[in-house]
Amino acid sequence: MEKNFKSLKKKYDEIEIPKELDRVVEDALKKQRTKRYTAKWSAGITAAALLFITSVNISPTMAQALSEVPIVGEVVKVITIKQFEDEDEQLSADIKVPAVTDLENKELEESLNEDYLEEGKTLYKEFEAIMEKVNEGEPRHYAVSSGFKVKTDNEQIIVLERYVERTEASSSTTLKYDTIDKNNEIVLSLPMLFKDDSYIQIISENIKNQMREEMHSDNDKVYWVEDAGLEDFGDFFEAIQAEQQFYINNDGKLVISFDEYDVAPGYMGSVEFIIPTEVLNEALVSNEYIH
Repeated sequence: MEKNFKSLKKKYDEIEIPKELDRVVEDALKKQRTKRYTAKWSAGITAAALLFITSVNISPTMAQALSEVPIVGEVVKVITIKQFEDEDEQLSADIKVPAVTDLENKELEESLNEDYLEEGKTLYKEFEAIMEKVNEGEPRHYAVSSGFKVKTDNEQIIVLERYVERTEASSSTTLKYDTIDKNNEIVLSLPMLFKDDSYIQIISENIKNQMREEMHSDNDKVYWVEDAGLEDFGDFFEAIQAEQQFYINNDGKLVISFDEYDVAPGYMGSVEFIIPTEVLNEALVSNEYIH
């Protein structure tokens, strides 16, 4: 465990912060001295940027934070970037990066962690670009947060959900899932579970039926599906993607996930559908994972 953590620490220590950061820090300090509005925000971001670089050098505060991180069989840990809050802020960022440890398949472990780290770095750079525009005088309110949760954890699989929420004029959330077979130490994909691509149509038709049933029984629910009283709506849900976001729950059921606005109005949020196994049985390669 200690060796793995040191390896992760080295990777996080090597995070590249854009070269312009020195100038941003200097500008932030100058603005802080003049007590301009944007100084409060810039100072917070400066601290966040420095924390992004140094947070793995464990302090008592960070040790306490890590002790509160969800741990599943000591497999998942999180290193967090968090902006200091201020009541006058225009922008905020709260970016959490998960790291998988203790897999015997070190190639898989490294690949997953590199992907998670790259996602975090990309979000941070995106946020920094907006930060610079605000410091140049562009009026803007923007927030980004990301994190993770363990959706499934049993003897066979662990499912890690990662979310990113962006808020500006409105908010939107995107979700990604990794379903990891603990025994064989592989990441499952949707096509791997089925004999051929017939699963796309099978799952899609079941989801459409579920949408119609939910709308019929609950007037507050709306999905963009044909034959559900939305004849004037032109862009109906037709079929899932071959690599649609999915996970397998603790009951061994396949769950298909959609981001906000994919198949329903924004107020419905991210939506998911549990697919009955009896619908899938003929298309499944086996019932090892889904039963």
